[in-house]
Amino acid sequence: MQHLSHLEDLHELVDALATALDAKNPFMCGHSERVAGTALLLAQEMGVCPARRAIIHIGAHLHDIGKIGVPDHILNKPGKLTEAEFAMIRQHPAIGGNILSKIKILQPVIDIVRHHHERCDGKGYPDGLSGGDFSLEARIVAVADAFDAMISVRPYRPALSLSAALLEMRRCRGSQFDPAVVDALTTLHLKNLIQSPGERDSACRTVDLIGCYQ
Repeated sequence: MQHLSHLEDLHELVDALATALDAKNPFMCGHSERVAGTALLLAQEMGVCPARRAIIHIGAHLHDIGKIGVPDHILNKPGKLTEAEFAMIRQHPAIGGNILSKIKILQPVIDIVRHHHERCDGKGYPDGLSGGDFSLEARIVAVADAFDAMISVRPYRPALSLSAALLEMRRCRGSQFDPAVVDALTTLHLKNLIQSPGERDSACRTVDLIGCYQ
């Protein structure tokens, strides 16, 4: 998993799985790829080593793979979810972790998939972990995932602007999100490295993925 020579082939497999998942929901089109791109930028900004950056990138692509087990009518519901429906949505990190547990080469990314909805204050799911009880890799993907969700159109709300989404991320800094990761996101924004979903969907196709791991 940590040998860079195998990453290109593995990335093709992971990208195919993520694309299949995104196809379940038109509002999620490109979400996994954008989260992976932002997570990789965050890891680079934070000085994470190449091997861990590779794991973060692949884990981010697969972070929502457990939504395969969530009914489409819940994923695509235009209105507010019921308590029972939200409980079903909350199962997707554990479902995803169980799916990946069957694939030996993807064992290192299970932590990211299972814990990308945990919170620093312990109020996340599925395990209610807090602070340093879940990995930096998962904390990075949590920020990338939430930020992309905010600036993307959803069936129940329009997209937020980049500045409004960043303000919300900073409001939740230290409670929901790792402060250091939010600070890295702010730095990326100041460097004009964070773009809207449409801009990123175009730009990400030109990224040299192996180069990003080095």
